[in-house]
Amino acid sequence: MADTIFDVVVLGGGPAGYTCGIRAAQYGLKVALVDANDRLGGTCLLWGCIPTKALLFTAEIWDHLKHGETYGIDGVSAPKLNWKNVMARKDDVITRHTKGLDFLMKKNKITTFKGFGTLTGSAKDGVHTISVKLADGKTDTIKAKKVVLATGSDARVLPGYKPDDTILTNYEILKIAEAPKSLIVIGSGAVGVEFASIFKSFGAEVTILEVLPRLVPVEDEDVSKELLRQFKKRGIDVNLSIKDTKIEKTKGGVKVTWTDSNGKPQVKEAEKVLMAVGRSPRTEGIGLEKTSIKPERGFVMTNEWMETTEPGVYAIGDIVGGMPQLAHVGAMAGLVVAAKIAGQYAKPINRLRIPGCTYTEPQIGSVGLTEAQAKEKGYQVKIGKFPFVGNSKATILDAHDGFVKVVADAKYGEILGVHIIGPYATEIIAEAVTAMQLEATVEEMMFTIHAHPTVAEALLDAFSSVEGKAINV
Repeated sequence: MADTIFDVVVLGGGPAGYTCGIRAAQYGLKVALVDANDRLGGTCLLWGCIPTKALLFTAEIWDHLKHGETYGIDGVSAPKLNWKNVMARKDDVITRHTKGLDFLMKKNKITTFKGFGTLTGSAKDGVHTISVKLADGKTDTIKAKKVVLATGSDARVLPGYKPDDTILTNYEILKIAEAPKSLIVIGSGAVGVEFASIFKSFGAEVTILEVLPRLVPVEDEDVSKELLRQFKKRGIDVNLSIKDTKIEKTKGGVKVTWTDSNGKPQVKEAEKVLMAVGRSPRTEGIGLEKTSIKPERGFVMTNEWMETTEPGVYAIGDIVGGMPQLAHVGAMAGLVVAAKIAGQYAKPINRLRIPGCTYTEPQIGSVGLTEAQAKEKGYQVKIGKFPFVGNSKATILDAHDGFVKVVADAKYGEILGVHIIGPYATEIIAEAVTAMQLEATVEEMMFTIHAHPTVAEALLDAFSSVEGKAINV
C-alpha cells in the first residue's frame, strides 16, 4: 500500500476508531483502519460494554425467575444456572456485532489492516507515514494526509500483581469457566459495581473494597448513598475508605487483607478477586516520541477539536486526557474529527453534556453537574427530587426504589444536572441529555407531555418538583 495515499488513517478499531472511519468514508474520504486485534470492536465490544451488559441482562432475567410466583408464573421456583450457556450467549452477541463491523468496513470501502500501527514522524509534504506490523509478522507502510489515534486502553492492575485465573481484570473475568461462589471486588467505579451486581444476582458472596468514602464516587452523593443502601439490602458487603490492600493466593483462591476506615486490619477469603481500579491509555509503542506529542501520564492532550500538538494528527477515545473513558464519548469524538477533516459542520464535545451510565441493579444514569459541583461553581442551586415509589410503571416492574434528582439554577431555571438511580435509568437519561443540549429550562420540561404509564414520567415529576409541584408525591 506504499503508493496509495489515504485521506485518513485511523489507528484502532474500537468505537472511537471505527465510528470515525465510517463517518469519514460517508463524507467521501478514502479511509484506512489499523487494528491489532483479530476482530474489530475494541475493548468495548470484545471485553467491556457489550459482553458485560449481556451478562447483566441474564442476571436481570435470573432475578425475575427467582420471584416467578410473585408474577403469577409457577414452576420456576428452582431455576438452574447454566454458566456455559450464559457465556455462549455472551460470545454470540459479540460475534454478531464483530461480523456487523466487517460488513460496515466493506460497505463503506474502508481498507482494514490487522496489525499494530506506529507513527514514523512528522508529515512530509503533507503526508504522514505509518508503519504497520501485520499479524503475520510482516511490515507494511501506509501513507495518509491525516492520522487519527484511537488505540484505546487497558485495565490497570494494582502494583506488584499480575492477572491470572484467580486475580482478575475485566478481561479475565469474562473468560472464567464457572461462576465464582465468592468474589472480592477492588474498586467501586462502573466496572466494579457492575460485576458485583452480576455475581450477587448469580448467588455469589460479594465484597467491595473502595479507598474513597463512597461508592461510584463520580456520581452525585445522593446516588452514592442510595446505591450503598440498595447493595446492602441485596447482601453485598461494602467497605469504604479502606487502605493498604494486599492479595495472597490460597488453596481455595485468594486472601485479601486491608485496613478499614477505623484503622483496624481486616481479612477475607474468596475464590476470585477482581481488580477494577481504572484503565491506562494504550499509547506505548505507537511512535509518539517521534512527534511533537508529549503525553501526560500516558494520555494524549488535545484541543476541543481533538487535534494534538502534531499537525495533522488527532486523538480520540480512551487515550485522550481530561475526557471520561466511555465508548459513547470516543464515538462522538470520532464523528467530530471526521467532520472536521472533511470540512463539514461539527460541534466540539461539551463535557457537561456527556451521559454516564452504570448498569447495576439498580441502574444509574447521570449528566451534568452534581449538586456539590454546582454549588462549588457559585450557582444558586434549586433541587427537585422524585422517588420511583410514586411512579406507576416502576411499581408494575417491581422496581420502585431509587429516584430522579434534578439540579437547577434558581435564577434562570437552567438545568445543570440530572441524576437517576432506578429502573431504566440508563435509557431515560437520554431525555435529560437532550433537554440540556437544547438548553431547555425546568419550566419548559414541566410542560412537556410524557406518556403514561412509563418510567420516563418520573422525569416530568422530577422537573416539576424543582418548583415544588410534583403531582405523584
